[in-house]
Amino acid sequence: MADKFEQLTEQEMNEILAKYDVEAGYRKLNGVLFWITAILLVGFSLFQLYTAIFGVFTAYIQRTIHLGFLLSLVYLLYPATKKQRGKKRRFQIPWYDAVLSILSVAVALYWPINIDGLVNRVGLLTPLDLTVGFMAILLVLEAARRVVGIPITTIVVIFLLYAYFGPYMPGFLAHRGFDLEQLSQEMFFTTEGILGTPLAVSSTFIFLFLLFGAFLDKTGVGQYFNDLAMAIAGRRIGGPAKVAIFSSALQGTISGSSVANVVTSGAFTIPMMKKLGYRKEFAGAVEAASSTGGQLMPPIMGAAAFLMVEFIGRGISYWDIAKAAAIPACLYFAGIWIMTHFEAKRVGLRGLPKEEVPSLKEILKKLHLLIPLIAMIFMMTTGISPTRAALWAIVFAIIAGYLNKETRLGIKGLIEALMDGARSALGVGTACAAAGIIVGVVTSTGLGLKLANGLVDLSHGILFLTLLFTMIASLILGMGAPTTANYVITSTIAAPALILLGVPILSAHMFVFYFGIIADITPPVALAAFAASGISGGEPIRTGVDASKLAIAAFIIPYIFVYSPALMMIDTTWAYTIWVIITSFLGMIAIGAGMIGYWVRPINWIERIIAVITGVLLIYPENFSDMIGLGLFVALLLFQYLSKGKNEGKGQMEAVNA
Repeated sequence: MADKFEQLTEQEMNEILAKYDVEAGYRKLNGVLFWITAILLVGFSLFQLYTAIFGVFTAYIQRTIHLGFLLSLVYLLYPATKKQRGKKRRFQIPWYDAVLSILSVAVALYWPINIDGLVNRVGLLTPLDLTVGFMAILLVLEAARRVVGIPITTIVVIFLLYAYFGPYMPGFLAHRGFDLEQLSQEMFFTTEGILGTPLAVSSTFIFLFLLFGAFLDKTGVGQYFNDLAMAIAGRRIGGPAKVAIFSSALQGTISGSSVANVVTSGAFTIPMMKKLGYRKEFAGAVEAASSTGGQLMPPIMGAAAFLMVEFIGRGISYWDIAKAAAIPACLYFAGIWIMTHFEAKRVGLRGLPKEEVPSLKEILKKLHLLIPLIAMIFMMTTGISPTRAALWAIVFAIIAGYLNKETRLGIKGLIEALMDGARSALGVGTACAAAGIIVGVVTSTGLGLKLANGLVDLSHGILFLTLLFTMIASLILGMGAPTTANYVITSTIAAPALILLGVPILSAHMFVFYFGIIADITPPVALAAFAASGISGGEPIRTGVDASKLAIAAFIIPYIFVYSPALMMIDTTWAYTIWVIITSFLGMIAIGAGMIGYWVRPINWIERIIAVITGVLLIYPENFSDMIGLGLFVALLLFQYLSKGKNEGKGQMEAVNA
């Protein structure tokens, strides 16, 4: 089974990452240019740390300085085209990129330098003001194209065109329209456009958590997650697949990218799965589905949790969101774990030999590396602000690294962590600035309510049809967009329709968030699945189909928590929550068996359909459906044991207990 993917080199990893993750395609500079960008990156991190410790500046100053760092660094680090990546030039940065970088700084500093005058002449901006605003829009669009990708840039341009050509729009989409001057004013001289809520969150919470992730990575936590997953799951049935699930769930707490998660952990889990006997497409699908699920896993949820707090408001705290996302996320990973187990049983695969699995005793000696993550979660659940929690978590990460000579950070390591944190923020921050334009257009034109009414009219007010149309819209809007921009777009455009029909606001936002994220493994785009196929050598679309099948929980659970918010621990008791967890887990076993076609023994199509129906009844948190589901679950299980044979059936009981 050996092929070029079994020994994936760092260069091959970088090539795959750059192909499917635009953020990974930055220039590798040297000499004076390296030191210039290094100083800017470290300065960016230090600015954010300073404002986090001593307090943020006023909104316009904080956000424009943040934007200035973002845009100037994007133009220095990201070439205009893919062909220029890695291309040797006499001058590493073209003159026009240097000009754009300087122009970005000038545009961003326009606010801090002229803040008194700009505040005093609100609504009466000068031609120079409007020119600067229009330049800011163009700079953000081009930066987004370079570091985030064409899909989100296209969506932003469509929204700007919609704002400009409003009077010519058909039917309910028509509005009074905005000329270029009005667009300039709305998008850069208010807090409803580029400098809106998404950039506000990027310039405070999100940056610090990305910096925290960089410090964790430097202290070896990413590798520790892989080793811990290997020690716990490596020797189990289908071990490498379960390692991929476990490590990806952990990696998702520090990664804001499904594709980056796929390449980081998949570089060793996918070859192991193939070596064990999993199909290429299935091996890639396990990693793609697991890595995508990392964005759904609390506490960080790809940084979308902090945006959700700001967008929802209404007394919803970060802890409310993390708590609501916990059971659905666990069910998501439970579903993948169960299906990979049943697939391994169906094909007859075993775990890894003992000598290929790290010693759990040795791994536990480094358990202190998890202290920063545990401390951060604890602090946020006790009411400490996310900003303070992230700051202290960074301190704990440095201390935890010093406890072991191998993970100890010197001056060089600290500087590299500051640089990596700032670099990882470029894509997220630029996406937030671009997404702010979408929010600005939606707010100023009333498009959100118009689309909500349009979706409700299309579905004739039937909630299920509205959910179906909203799901399709979220899948389309989420294709190719990073997590934060993904949530901003779907929550602005798709969520209002559900809220209009009386769906609780948290359920509505979580619904569109789920389907926006699952777009990463849903063909035809499916970037995470394509990246996984680049490692496995499998067929990309088939990998995406298999990944969507493994992630079936993400296609079912959002519907359920809309109809019954108890699945999100809303308006329920702890006793009932425990009951919901038990029945939902049993439901995922039934659904997993139905999707794979194996439980205690191979099951036919009729049994598979009944198993899936049983699973849905068990997951739906309602007493009557639970009773019917439990009855069907027991009946199916007994029927399989009786038809298989009592003695042989006992040996297969582990299929239910995995």
